[in-house]
Amino acid sequence: MPISASYNPDVLTCLANLSSDEVFTPPSLANQMLDLLPAEIWKDKNARFLDPASKTGVFLREIAKRLNQGLEKEIPNPQKRLNHILKNQIFGLAITELTALLSRRSLYCSKTANGRYSICETFDDEAGNIRFKNGAHTWAKGQCAFCGASREEYDRSESLESHAYEFIHTQKPEEIFSMKFDVIIGNPPYQLSDAGESTGSSPIYQLFIEKAKKLNPRFLSMIIPSRWFAGGKGLDQFREDMLRDRRISRLVDYPIASDVFPGVKVIGGVCYFLWERDFDGPCRVTTHMNNLSDTMTRNLDQFDTFVRFNKAITILEKVMAKKYPPMSEQVSRQKPFGLRTFERPTGKGGVVLYANNAIGKIEKTALPSGAAMIDLWKVFISMGYGEGGESRDYPRMIMGKPIVASPPSACTETYLVVGAYKSESEAQNLATYLRSKFLRFLVGLRKNTQHITKERFSFVPLLPMNKTWTDEKLYAHFGLSDQEIAFIDSIVRPMPTKDE
Repeated sequence: MPISASYNPDVLTCLANLSSDEVFTPPSLANQMLDLLPAEIWKDKNARFLDPASKTGVFLREIAKRLNQGLEKEIPNPQKRLNHILKNQIFGLAITELTALLSRRSLYCSKTANGRYSICETFDDEAGNIRFKNGAHTWAKGQCAFCGASREEYDRSESLESHAYEFIHTQKPEEIFSMKFDVIIGNPPYQLSDAGESTGSSPIYQLFIEKAKKLNPRFLSMIIPSRWFAGGKGLDQFREDMLRDRRISRLVDYPIASDVFPGVKVIGGVCYFLWERDFDGPCRVTTHMNNLSDTMTRNLDQFDTFVRFNKAITILEKVMAKKYPPMSEQVSRQKPFGLRTFERPTGKGGVVLYANNAIGKIEKTALPSGAAMIDLWKVFISMGYGEGGESRDYPRMIMGKPIVASPPSACTETYLVVGAYKSESEAQNLATYLRSKFLRFLVGLRKNTQHITKERFSFVPLLPMNKTWTDEKLYAHFGLSDQEIAFIDSIVRPMPTKDE
Protein backbone atom coordinates (compact mmCIF):
# COMPACT_ATOMS: atom_id res chain seq x y z
CA MET A 1 0.00 0.00 0.00
CA PRO A 2 1.54 3.37 -0.99
CA ILE A 3 2.20 5.91 1.73
CA SER A 4 -0.26 8.77 1.71
CA ALA A 5 1.02 11.98 0.18
CA SER A 6 0.05 13.73 3.41
CA TYR A 7 2.27 11.46 5.53
CA ASN A 8 5.01 13.63 7.04
CA PRO A 9 6.82 11.82 9.85
CA ASP A 10 8.53 13.86 12.53
CA VAL A 11 12.15 12.72 12.66
CA LEU A 12 12.29 13.49 16.40
CA THR A 13 9.41 11.09 17.02
CA CYS A 14 11.38 8.41 15.16
CA LEU A 15 14.54 9.11 17.16
CA ALA A 16 12.62 8.92 20.43
CA ASN A 17 11.79 5.29 19.68
CA LEU A 18 15.31 4.15 18.80
CA SER A 19 17.21 3.82 22.05
CA SER A 20 16.82 2.99 25.70
CA ASP A 21 20.40 4.12 26.38
CA GLU A 22 19.86 7.82 25.83
CA VAL A 23 16.17 8.44 26.42
CA PHE A 24 15.11 10.91 23.74
CA THR A 25 11.97 12.94 24.30
CA PRO A 26 9.06 12.54 21.87
CA PRO A 27 7.60 15.86 20.64
CA SER A 28 4.22 15.00 22.17
CA LEU A 29 5.78 14.68 25.63
CA ALA A 30 7.79 17.87 25.23
CA ASN A 31 4.57 19.70 24.41
CA GLN A 32 2.78 18.26 27.42
CA MET A 33 5.50 19.74 29.60
CA LEU A 34 5.41 23.08 27.78
CA ASP A 35 1.65 23.17 28.28
CA LEU A 36 2.28 23.59 32.01
CA LEU A 37 3.83 27.01 31.45
CA PRO A 38 1.56 30.09 31.53
CA ALA A 39 0.19 31.04 28.10
CA GLU A 40 1.39 34.62 28.37
CA ILE A 41 5.04 33.58 28.36
CA TRP A 42 4.82 32.86 24.62
CA LYS A 43 4.05 36.53 24.03
CA ASP A 44 7.03 37.76 26.03
CA LYS A 45 9.88 38.74 23.71
CA ASN A 46 12.24 39.06 26.66
CA ALA A 47 11.70 35.59 28.11
CA ARG A 48 14.73 33.31 27.90
CA PHE A 49 14.62 29.51 27.73
CA LEU A 50 17.37 26.96 28.49
CA ASP A 51 17.57 23.22 27.90
CA PRO A 52 20.63 22.19 29.97
CA ALA A 53 20.72 18.62 28.58
CA SER A 54 19.71 18.87 24.94
CA LYS A 55 19.67 15.64 22.93
CA THR A 56 17.55 16.12 19.81
CA GLY A 57 16.64 19.75 20.38
CA VAL A 58 12.96 18.89 20.63
CA PHE A 59 12.28 21.26 23.53
CA LEU A 60 14.09 24.09 21.76
CA ARG A 61 12.23 23.48 18.52
CA GLU A 62 8.80 23.36 20.16
CA ILE A 63 9.57 26.49 22.19
CA ALA A 64 10.53 28.28 18.97
CA LYS A 65 7.24 27.28 17.36
CA ARG A 66 5.23 28.67 20.25
CA LEU A 67 7.20 31.92 20.43
CA ASN A 68 6.95 32.37 16.67
CA GLN A 69 3.18 32.26 16.96
CA GLY A 70 2.94 34.25 20.20
CA LEU A 71 5.12 37.14 18.98
CA GLU A 72 3.51 37.45 15.58
CA LYS A 73 1.73 40.71 16.42
CA GLU A 74 4.65 42.29 18.24
CA ILE A 75 7.21 41.38 15.56
CA PRO A 76 5.19 41.09 12.31
CA ASN A 77 8.13 40.44 9.99
CA PRO A 78 8.64 36.63 9.96
CA GLN A 79 12.42 36.72 9.44
CA LYS A 80 13.03 39.42 12.04
CA ARG A 81 10.83 37.47 14.46
CA LEU A 82 12.83 34.26 13.92
CA ASN A 83 16.13 36.10 14.20
CA HIS A 84 15.05 37.62 17.51
CA ILE A 85 13.72 34.36 18.96
CA LEU A 86 16.69 32.20 17.98
CA LYS A 87 19.36 34.77 18.83
CA ASN A 88 17.97 36.19 22.06
CA GLN A 89 15.52 33.73 23.64
CA ILE A 90 16.48 30.08 23.12
CA PHE A 91 19.62 28.41 24.49
CA GLY A 92 20.80 24.84 24.87
CA LEU A 93 23.65 22.77 26.32
CA ALA A 94 24.09 19.52 24.40
CA ILE A 95 25.19 16.38 26.23
CA THR A 96 27.42 15.09 23.40
CA GLU A 97 28.92 16.43 20.19
CA LEU A 98 26.42 14.38 18.20
CA THR A 99 23.41 15.72 20.10
CA ALA A 100 24.73 19.24 19.57
CA LEU A 101 24.53 18.64 15.82
CA LEU A 102 21.06 17.10 16.17
CA SER A 103 19.84 19.99 18.28
CA ARG A 104 21.14 22.62 15.85
CA ARG A 105 19.56 20.76 12.99
CA SER A 106 16.22 20.70 14.82
CA LEU A 107 16.29 24.36 15.82
CA TYR A 108 18.15 26.11 13.00
CA CYS A 109 17.31 23.59 10.24
CA SER A 110 21.07 23.37 9.74
CA LYS A 111 23.83 21.58 11.60
CA THR A 112 25.59 24.93 11.84
CA ALA A 113 23.88 28.04 13.17
CA ASN A 114 25.55 30.27 10.58
CA GLY A 115 25.24 27.83 7.70
CA ARG A 116 23.77 28.48 4.31
CA TYR A 117 20.48 26.80 5.19
CA SER A 118 20.11 28.15 8.72
CA ILE A 119 16.79 29.90 9.31
CA CYS A 120 18.55 32.44 11.56
CA GLU A 121 20.58 35.19 9.86
CA THR A 122 22.29 36.71 12.88
CA PHE A 123 24.85 34.13 14.09
CA ASP A 124 28.53 34.54 13.36
CA ASP A 125 29.62 31.12 14.58
CA GLU A 126 28.62 27.52 13.93
CA ALA A 127 27.37 26.77 17.45
CA GLY A 128 24.86 29.58 17.77
CA ASN A 129 23.14 29.30 21.14
CA ILE A 130 23.57 25.51 21.32
CA ARG A 131 26.95 24.71 22.75
CA PHE A 132 28.78 21.53 23.66
CA LYS A 133 31.91 21.31 25.74
CA ASN A 134 33.61 17.95 26.18
CA GLY A 135 34.54 18.76 29.74
CA ALA A 136 36.63 16.91 32.27
CA HIS A 137 35.76 15.36 35.60
CA THR A 138 37.39 16.67 38.75
CA TRP A 139 38.80 13.60 40.46
CA ALA A 140 38.94 13.21 44.22
CA LYS A 141 39.50 9.83 45.88
CA GLY A 142 38.59 7.93 42.73
CA GLN A 143 35.36 9.81 42.03
CA CYS A 144 34.28 13.02 40.35
CA ALA A 145 33.66 15.75 42.91
CA PHE A 146 30.73 17.05 40.89
CA CYS A 147 28.83 13.96 39.68
CA GLY A 148 30.36 11.01 41.56
CA ALA A 149 31.52 9.24 38.37
CA SER A 150 34.09 6.48 38.83
CA ARG A 151 37.56 7.49 37.70
CA GLU A 152 38.23 3.91 36.63
CA GLU A 153 35.29 4.10 34.23
CA TYR A 154 35.31 7.70 33.02
CA ASP A 155 38.95 8.85 33.02
CA ARG A 156 39.13 8.55 29.23
CA SER A 157 41.10 9.85 26.29
CA GLU A 158 39.93 13.05 24.61
CA SER A 159 38.64 11.01 21.66
CA LEU A 160 35.88 9.50 23.82
CA GLU A 161 32.87 11.12 25.45
CA SER A 162 33.65 11.95 29.06
CA HIS A 163 30.01 12.48 30.11
CA ALA A 164 31.25 15.38 32.24
CA TYR A 165 28.15 17.40 31.46
CA GLU A 166 28.92 21.10 31.49
CA PHE A 167 25.81 22.18 33.38
CA ILE A 168 26.64 20.14 36.48
CA HIS A 169 30.44 20.30 36.25
CA THR A 170 30.83 23.98 36.98
CA GLN A 171 30.60 25.87 40.23
CA LYS A 172 28.69 28.72 38.57
CA PRO A 173 26.43 27.51 35.75
CA GLU A 174 25.03 31.04 35.45
CA GLU A 175 28.34 32.03 33.85
CA ILE A 176 27.97 29.59 30.95
CA PHE A 177 25.79 32.02 29.00
CA SER A 178 26.24 34.97 31.37
CA MET A 179 22.53 35.58 31.71
CA LYS A 180 19.41 34.76 33.71
CA PHE A 181 16.77 32.36 32.40
CA ASP A 182 13.02 32.53 32.82
CA VAL A 183 12.47 28.85 31.96
CA ILE A 184 14.78 25.84 32.36
CA ILE A 185 13.31 22.71 30.85
CA GLY A 186 14.56 19.35 29.64
CA ASN A 187 15.15 15.63 29.97
CA PRO A 188 18.51 15.16 31.74
CA PRO A 189 20.69 12.04 31.63
CA TYR A 190 19.35 9.56 34.16
CA GLN A 191 22.38 7.64 35.42
CA LEU A 192 26.08 6.79 35.23
CA SER A 193 27.31 3.21 35.48
CA ASP A 194 29.42 2.25 38.49
CA ALA A 195 32.50 0.49 37.19
CA GLY A 196 33.30 -2.67 39.06
CA GLU A 197 30.35 -2.32 41.40
CA SER A 198 27.57 -4.86 41.78
CA THR A 199 25.03 -2.21 42.66
CA GLY A 200 24.52 -1.09 39.07
CA SER A 201 24.25 2.58 38.15
CA SER A 202 24.13 5.80 40.12
CA PRO A 203 21.42 8.40 39.47
CA ILE A 204 22.56 11.72 38.04
CA TYR A 205 19.33 13.49 37.07
CA GLN A 206 18.91 15.03 40.53
CA LEU A 207 22.13 17.00 40.03
CA PHE A 208 20.63 18.81 37.04
CA ILE A 209 17.58 19.78 39.07
CA GLU A 210 19.66 21.00 42.00
CA LYS A 211 21.84 23.12 39.70
CA ALA A 212 18.81 24.50 37.89
CA LYS A 213 17.19 25.59 41.15
CA LYS A 214 20.34 27.51 42.06
CA LEU A 215 19.87 29.57 38.89
CA ASN A 216 16.48 30.61 40.31
CA PRO A 217 14.48 30.69 37.06
CA ARG A 218 10.83 31.66 37.04
CA PHE A 219 9.93 28.15 35.95
CA LEU A 220 11.70 24.78 36.00
CA SER A 221 10.39 21.58 34.43
CA MET A 222 12.17 18.26 33.88
CA ILE A 223 11.13 14.70 33.17
CA ILE A 224 12.98 12.16 35.32
CA PRO A 225 12.64 8.58 36.65
CA SER A 226 10.07 8.24 39.42
CA ARG A 227 12.41 6.14 41.55
CA TRP A 228 13.23 9.22 43.62
CA PHE A 229 9.78 8.85 45.24
CA ALA A 230 11.22 6.08 47.43
CA GLY A 231 14.75 7.54 47.78
CA GLY A 232 17.75 5.26 48.12
CA LYS A 233 21.14 5.26 46.36
CA GLY A 234 22.00 8.89 46.93
CA LEU A 235 18.43 10.13 46.48
CA ASP A 236 17.28 10.38 50.11
CA GLN A 237 18.22 14.04 50.56
CA PHE A 238 16.92 14.88 47.09
CA ARG A 239 13.59 13.21 47.91
CA GLU A 240 13.32 15.12 51.17
CA ASP A 241 14.09 18.42 49.45
CA MET A 242 11.58 17.78 46.66
CA LEU A 243 8.77 16.72 48.99
CA ARG A 244 9.25 19.81 51.17
CA ASP A 245 9.55 22.22 48.24
CA ARG A 246 6.23 24.07 48.07
CA ARG A 247 7.28 25.71 44.82
CA ILE A 248 6.40 22.50 42.94
CA SER A 249 2.94 23.33 41.62
CA ARG A 250 2.41 20.35 39.29
CA LEU A 251 3.57 16.75 39.26
CA VAL A 252 2.58 14.36 36.48
CA ASP A 253 3.42 10.70 37.03
CA TYR A 254 3.50 7.76 34.60
CA PRO A 255 3.98 4.47 36.50
CA ILE A 256 4.45 2.78 33.10
CA ALA A 257 7.19 4.76 31.35
CA SER A 258 6.49 3.31 27.92
CA ASP A 259 3.22 5.28 27.93
CA VAL A 260 5.36 8.32 27.09
CA PHE A 261 8.63 6.70 25.94
CA PRO A 262 7.40 4.00 23.52
CA GLY A 263 9.61 0.93 23.56
CA VAL A 264 11.80 2.24 26.39
CA LYS A 265 12.03 0.58 29.81
CA VAL A 266 12.49 2.83 32.84
CA ILE A 267 11.84 0.71 35.92
CA GLY A 268 9.50 2.47 38.32
CA GLY A 269 8.09 4.80 35.67
CA VAL A 270 8.78 8.47 34.98
CA CYS A 271 7.38 11.80 36.05
CA TYR A 272 7.68 15.45 35.18
CA PHE A 273 7.04 18.50 37.32
CA LEU A 274 6.63 22.26 37.22
CA TRP A 275 8.59 24.27 39.77
CA GLU A 276 7.58 27.92 40.08
CA ARG A 277 9.81 30.41 41.81
CA ASP A 278 6.88 32.53 43.01
CA PHE A 279 4.52 29.68 43.99
CA ASP A 280 3.90 28.53 47.56
CA GLY A 281 1.24 25.91 48.12
CA PRO A 282 0.09 22.32 47.69
CA CYS A 283 0.85 20.46 44.47
CA ARG A 284 -1.61 19.34 41.81
CA VAL A 285 -0.69 15.67 41.28
CA THR A 286 -1.85 13.73 38.21
CA THR A 287 -1.32 10.00 37.63
CA HIS A 288 -1.71 8.48 34.16
CA MET A 289 -2.01 4.70 33.96
CA ASN A 290 -3.95 2.13 31.93
CA ASN A 291 -5.58 4.90 29.83
CA LEU A 292 -7.00 6.47 33.00
CA SER A 293 -6.00 9.66 34.81
CA ASP A 294 -6.78 11.07 38.21
CA THR A 295 -5.77 14.36 39.79
CA MET A 296 -5.63 15.59 43.37
CA THR A 297 -4.19 18.71 44.97
CA ARG A 298 -2.18 17.72 48.05
CA ASN A 299 0.97 18.33 50.05
CA LEU A 300 3.86 16.26 48.71
CA ASP A 301 5.29 15.77 52.21
CA GLN A 302 2.13 14.33 53.77
CA PHE A 303 4.13 11.12 54.25
CA ASP A 304 7.87 10.43 54.51
CA THR A 305 7.82 9.06 50.97
CA PHE A 306 5.84 10.20 47.98
CA VAL A 307 2.62 8.21 47.51
CA ARG A 308 2.15 8.21 43.75
CA PHE A 309 -1.48 7.04 43.66
CA ASN A 310 -3.97 9.70 44.70
CA LYS A 311 -6.58 7.03 45.41
CA ALA A 312 -4.26 5.50 48.00
CA ILE A 313 -4.34 8.56 50.25
CA THR A 314 -7.68 7.86 51.94
CA ILE A 315 -6.69 4.20 52.43
CA LEU A 316 -3.46 5.22 54.14
CA GLU A 317 -5.26 7.73 56.32
CA LYS A 318 -7.67 5.05 57.54
CA VAL A 319 -4.81 2.65 58.26
CA MET A 320 -2.81 5.24 60.19
CA ALA A 321 -5.84 6.36 62.18
CA LYS A 322 -5.72 2.98 64.00
CA LYS A 323 -2.24 3.90 65.31
CA TYR A 324 -0.69 0.44 65.01
CA PRO A 325 3.10 0.34 65.06
CA PRO A 326 4.65 -0.25 61.62
CA MET A 327 5.70 -3.74 60.64
CA SER A 328 9.09 -2.32 59.65
CA GLU A 329 9.95 -2.37 63.37
CA GLN A 330 10.18 -6.18 63.35
CA VAL A 331 11.47 -6.85 59.82
CA SER A 332 15.16 -7.69 59.70
CA ARG A 333 17.74 -5.70 57.83
CA GLN A 334 19.98 -7.19 55.17
CA LYS A 335 22.00 -10.26 56.15
CA PRO A 336 19.79 -11.24 59.14
CA PHE A 337 22.24 -14.04 60.00
CA GLY A 338 25.35 -12.31 58.67
CA LEU A 339 25.61 -14.43 55.51
CA ARG A 340 26.03 -12.97 52.01
CA THR A 341 23.96 -14.19 49.06
CA PHE A 342 26.74 -16.39 47.69
CA GLU A 343 27.01 -18.46 50.89
CA ARG A 344 25.85 -22.08 50.46
CA PRO A 345 24.83 -24.90 52.81
CA THR A 346 27.82 -26.96 53.89
CA GLY A 347 25.83 -30.15 54.36
CA LYS A 348 26.99 -30.33 57.96
CA GLY A 349 25.40 -29.18 61.20
CA GLY A 350 21.86 -29.03 62.55
CA VAL A 351 20.58 -25.71 61.14
CA VAL A 352 18.59 -25.59 57.90
CA LEU A 353 19.93 -22.79 55.69
CA TYR A 354 17.73 -21.14 53.08
CA ALA A 355 20.11 -19.81 50.42
CA ASN A 356 19.86 -18.63 46.82
CA ASN A 357 18.29 -21.58 44.98
CA ALA A 358 19.42 -23.97 47.70
CA ILE A 359 18.25 -25.40 51.03
CA GLY A 360 20.56 -27.49 53.18
CA LYS A 361 22.39 -27.93 56.44
CA ILE A 362 24.91 -25.59 58.02
CA GLU A 363 26.69 -25.43 61.38
CA LYS A 364 25.33 -22.99 63.94
CA THR A 365 28.86 -21.76 64.51
CA ALA A 366 29.00 -20.64 60.84
CA LEU A 367 26.30 -18.02 61.45
CA PRO A 368 27.92 -14.68 62.40
CA SER A 369 24.70 -13.16 63.78
CA GLY A 370 20.98 -13.76 64.38
CA ALA A 371 21.48 -16.38 67.08
CA ALA A 372 18.30 -15.32 68.92
CA MET A 373 16.14 -16.22 65.90
CA ILE A 374 17.59 -19.60 65.02
CA ASP A 375 15.29 -21.59 67.33
CA LEU A 376 12.12 -19.62 66.48
CA TRP A 377 9.53 -20.11 63.76
CA LYS A 378 10.35 -17.60 61.04
CA VAL A 379 8.77 -16.16 57.94
CA PHE A 380 11.09 -15.29 55.05
CA ILE A 381 10.50 -13.32 51.88
CA SER A 382 12.88 -12.77 49.00
CA MET A 383 14.71 -9.43 49.05
CA GLY A 384 14.40 -9.15 45.30
CA TYR A 385 11.13 -9.41 43.45
CA GLY A 386 10.54 -7.73 40.11
CA GLU A 387 7.91 -8.05 37.44
CA GLY A 388 9.84 -6.33 34.72
CA GLY A 389 9.03 -2.91 36.09
CA GLU A 390 7.64 -1.95 32.70
CA SER A 391 5.30 -4.81 31.86
CA ARG A 392 1.73 -3.75 31.43
CA ASP A 393 0.48 -6.41 33.81
CA TYR A 394 -1.30 -4.42 36.49
CA PRO A 395 -2.49 -5.75 38.85
CA ARG A 396 0.86 -7.05 40.11
CA MET A 397 2.18 -9.38 42.80
CA ILE A 398 4.46 -6.72 44.42
CA MET A 399 6.49 -9.34 46.29
CA GLY A 400 7.14 -13.08 46.32
CA LYS A 401 5.55 -15.87 48.32
CA PRO A 402 6.41 -16.08 52.03
CA ILE A 403 8.32 -19.08 53.36
CA VAL A 404 7.54 -20.47 56.81
CA ALA A 405 10.74 -21.94 58.24
CA SER A 406 10.63 -24.26 61.23
CA PRO A 407 13.43 -24.12 63.82
CA PRO A 408 16.35 -24.45 63.82
CA SER A 409 16.77 -22.45 60.61
CA ALA A 410 18.51 -19.44 59.06
CA CYS A 411 18.90 -17.69 55.71
CA THR A 412 21.39 -15.78 53.61
CA GLU A 413 20.81 -12.16 52.58
CA THR A 414 18.73 -13.50 49.69
CA TYR A 415 15.89 -13.29 52.20
CA LEU A 416 14.51 -10.98 54.86
CA VAL A 417 13.06 -12.25 58.12
CA VAL A 418 9.65 -10.58 58.34
CA GLY A 419 8.83 -12.10 61.71
CA ALA A 420 10.08 -14.66 64.24
CA TYR A 421 7.74 -16.41 66.73
CA LYS A 422 7.70 -19.11 69.35
CA SER A 423 4.63 -20.79 67.84
CA GLU A 424 4.00 -22.18 64.37
CA SER A 425 0.46 -20.73 64.35
CA GLU A 426 1.74 -17.16 64.65
CA ALA A 427 4.20 -17.72 61.80
CA GLN A 428 1.47 -19.23 59.63
CA ASN A 429 -0.81 -16.27 60.40
CA LEU A 430 1.93 -13.87 59.37
CA ALA A 431 2.37 -15.77 56.11
CA THR A 432 -1.36 -15.43 55.47
CA TYR A 433 -1.14 -11.71 56.20
CA LEU A 434 1.79 -11.36 53.77
CA ARG A 435 -0.24 -13.05 51.04
CA SER A 436 -3.08 -10.53 51.43
CA LYS A 437 -3.60 -7.92 48.74
CA PHE A 438 -4.07 -5.34 51.48
CA LEU A 439 -0.55 -5.79 52.87
CA ARG A 440 1.12 -6.05 49.47
CA PHE A 441 -0.65 -2.89 48.34
CA LEU A 442 0.83 -0.98 51.28
CA VAL A 443 4.29 -2.41 50.55
CA GLY A 444 3.89 -1.45 46.88
CA LEU A 445 3.31 2.19 47.79
CA ARG A 446 6.96 2.34 48.90
CA LYS A 447 8.44 -0.01 46.29
CA ASN A 448 9.57 1.53 43.00
CA THR A 449 12.32 -1.02 42.33
CA GLN A 450 12.65 -4.79 42.69
CA HIS A 451 14.34 -4.49 46.09
CA ILE A 452 12.37 -5.17 49.27
CA THR A 453 13.83 -3.75 52.45
CA LYS A 454 12.48 -3.30 55.96
CA GLU A 455 11.55 0.30 55.10
CA ARG A 456 9.09 -0.98 52.48
CA PHE A 457 6.94 -2.20 55.40
CA SER A 458 6.65 1.22 57.06
CA PHE A 459 3.02 1.67 55.95
CA VAL A 460 2.03 -1.88 57.01
CA PRO A 461 0.31 -2.05 60.41
CA LEU A 462 1.83 -4.59 62.79
CA LEU A 463 -1.26 -6.55 63.77
CA PRO A 464 -1.42 -9.24 66.45
CA MET A 465 -0.68 -12.64 64.93
CA ASN A 466 -2.87 -14.60 67.33
CA LYS A 467 -5.56 -14.57 64.63
CA THR A 468 -5.77 -15.07 60.90
CA TRP A 469 -6.06 -11.90 58.80
CA THR A 470 -7.72 -12.29 55.43
CA ASP A 471 -8.42 -9.48 53.00
CA GLU A 472 -12.09 -9.50 53.95
CA LYS A 473 -11.25 -9.13 57.65
CA LEU A 474 -8.66 -6.44 56.92
CA TYR A 475 -11.02 -4.39 54.75
CA ALA A 476 -13.69 -4.53 57.44
CA HIS A 477 -11.23 -3.79 60.27
CA PHE A 478 -9.98 -0.61 58.57
CA GLY A 479 -13.34 0.43 57.19
CA LEU A 480 -12.42 0.49 53.50
CA SER A 481 -15.10 1.46 51.00
CA ASP A 482 -16.07 -0.56 47.94
CA GLN A 483 -14.24 1.99 45.77
CA GLU A 484 -11.06 1.68 47.84
CA ILE A 485 -11.20 -2.10 47.70
CA ALA A 486 -11.70 -1.95 43.94
CA PHE A 487 -8.62 0.26 43.63
CA ILE A 488 -6.50 -2.23 45.61
CA ASP A 489 -7.79 -4.97 43.29
CA SER A 490 -6.65 -2.89 40.29
CA ILE A 491 -3.09 -2.67 41.65
CA VAL A 492 -2.51 -6.06 43.33
CA ARG A 493 -3.42 -9.50 42.03
CA PRO A 494 -4.09 -12.53 44.22
CA MET A 495 -1.03 -14.49 45.30
CA PRO A 496 -1.04 -18.07 44.08
CA THR A 497 -1.39 -20.77 46.72
CA LYS A 498 1.53 -22.90 47.79
CA ASP A 499 0.76 -25.55 45.16
CA GLU A 500 0.39 -23.15 42.20
